[in-house]
Amino acid sequence: MPAAVREDGPAPAGAGAEGLTHEEYLLALSEVEAAERNERRTARRLEESKLPREKTLGSYDQARLPVKVRTLLATLRDGSFLDRAINVIAFGNPGTGKTHLAAALGHELVRQNRTVFFTPAFTLVQRLLAAKRDLKLAQELRKLDRFEALILDDIGYVQQSREEMEVLFTLLAERYERRSVVITSNLVFSKWDQIFKDTMTTAAAIDRVVQCVAPPGGGGGRAGEGAGHDPRSARRVGLEQEGRTRQGQGQAQCRRGHPRRSGRGGQDK
Repeated sequence: MPAAVREDGPAPAGAGAEGLTHEEYLLALSEVEAAERNERRTARRLEESKLPREKTLGSYDQARLPVKVRTLLATLRDGSFLDRAINVIAFGNPGTGKTHLAAALGHELVRQNRTVFFTPAFTLVQRLLAAKRDLKLAQELRKLDRFEALILDDIGYVQQSREEMEVLFTLLAERYERRSVVITSNLVFSKWDQIFKDTMTTAAAIDRVVQCVAPPGGGGGRAGEGAGHDPRSARRVGLEQEGRTRQGQGQAQCRRGHPRRSGRGGQDK
């Protein structure tokens, strides 16, 4: 026990100096040790998360968010949505704070001892493409699977080749109903065909990340508008900034999800 080793003198002497029984002294040492282990674990998870260190809730102006989104953010901070493989999606124009908001949520999850990985979507797609060329795509996906939350920043910029689209779709399908993704995008769902190229693949990709879509409750264009999560706890999932559902209707479209399963989620149900 490193904490005990650092204490002055053996446990009996320390107990007497503090006016504690030996049992109380050992309990106090155990609590110190547990706290230090938790700090080390959090520091290690923060390091492996690759989160921007400066983008926390403390440095984010939450007053710019619609009230409904602020309320939703408060419910997401405890990380319980990860246990049900719920996804979070934030839409907004460039420069509106989507990346900061997603990273800030990531920091909160790390504080809850959750495993998080933050990456620009384009960077991860290139990494997956390289793995696919080396016939190691499955191994790379398994590495990502150990993270409870995968934060894909700026998915709207992945709109290049069909190969890029295919590995991105494979990633979403692999995590479907098993692990959470947190996505930021400057493209609302009605424009995701710019990413996935054809109508059928676009619909399938959206289906992998959203079970319920509802129009926003506030004005358009503010940072974080469009943040949402999946309704496995009977709450709404994604908010499309333009106020259109993926079916093009102005009403919520919901479907019950399922608890996280051990099997892969790439197949249609």
